[in-house]
Amino acid sequence: MIVMETARLILREYEQGDFDALYAILSDPETMRHYPKPYDAAGTQRWLDWNFDNYRTHGFGLWALVRREDGRFLGDCGLTMQRIDGEERPEIGYHVDRHFWRQGYAGEAARAVRDWGFTRTAFDSLYSYMHADNEASCATARAAGLRLIGAYDDERWGPMKVLRITRAEWVQLKEGH
Repeated sequence: MIVMETARLILREYEQGDFDALYAILSDPETMRHYPKPYDAAGTQRWLDWNFDNYRTHGFGLWALVRREDGRFLGDCGLTMQRIDGEERPEIGYHVDRHFWRQGYAGEAARAVRDWGFTRTAFDSLYSYMHADNEASCATARAAGLRLIGAYDDERWGPMKVLRITRAEWVQLKEGH
């Protein structure tokens, strides 16, 4: 099911048929260098199952990111509930095939998910978090209007950055202030 479209992208719910394309991304050491380790096949299936469950439980999750012009699977972007510095928070997350980095796809998708989050949910703030060394992910969050609000040490992931945009900040952004 298509959730939203942008100028260049379609964001749709994952399907089981996305497994191979997703596995190619999640198993890639370069793409996953800020994770504890790349995913194996079982981990990739857990990723899909987690999102299927998120769709049922929350009405959102990470959505497949597909290029409009040719249907190419590029990765995912969406909204998930994450434990960020000890609190459950709605997070804009994104993962793009490294062959398509630095083409603006993640930022375009993150802005669309941000807008969806504020128009379709009651959340007062949306977050992104990433390993402190992940400057590209931080830049993507900033491109979606999020700003750095803090950092913390996660026992599994290590040093993390937290970015946020509030509903009021989003309204100002949309109004051009």
